[in-house]
Amino acid sequence: MFKKFSSEDISGQNQVKASVQRKIRQSIADEYPSLEPLLDDLLPKKSPMIVVKCQNHLNLVVVNNVPLFFNIRDGPYMPTLRLLHQYPDIMKKFQVDRGAIKFVLSGANIMCPGLTSPGGSLDDEVEEETPVAIMAEGKQHALAIGYTKMSAKDIRTINKGIGVDNMHYLNDGLWKMERLE
Repeated sequence: MFKKFSSEDISGQNQVKASVQRKIRQSIADEYPSLEPLLDDLLPKKSPMIVVKCQNHLNLVVVNNVPLFFNIRDGPYMPTLRLLHQYPDIMKKFQVDRGAIKFVLSGANIMCPGLTSPGGSLDDEVEEETPVAIMAEGKQHALAIGYTKMSAKDIRTINKGIGVDNMHYLNDGLWKMERLE
């Protein structure tokens, strides 16, 4: 998704009015209940919130020139990896085994065997089409953010094919864009 992302992919940016800002804050609070107490710090009401529209129906939520959340086609908002590293417990977690790490870091989707092998682990409560943090065996921080293609139970039972779409990973274009000038 963000493999070759750069400022040239931005097609427009708008400062959103208060009603849209409230709607975005509410959908983020609904998606990530543990973030609710921190929302006033992350998305202050006095700071202008800017929605940056990019190619491929991608939207970035930017506050004080820092991209904090993104979504695709009015889908669920997902935090950027930088935000996830600051608040690691806001998302459900899947863990891939050591063999999958280099593939995930090059942008590959997460295959079911990488999650079900001895080094991998799944959160059984995760349903289909849910944003998840992808952790790596033996590492502290998330290496990617994905969107599940099937539920955790299906990933365990079917155990083949793509389990999670890789949306944003370490060292991709969004990661390198620390600030939006």
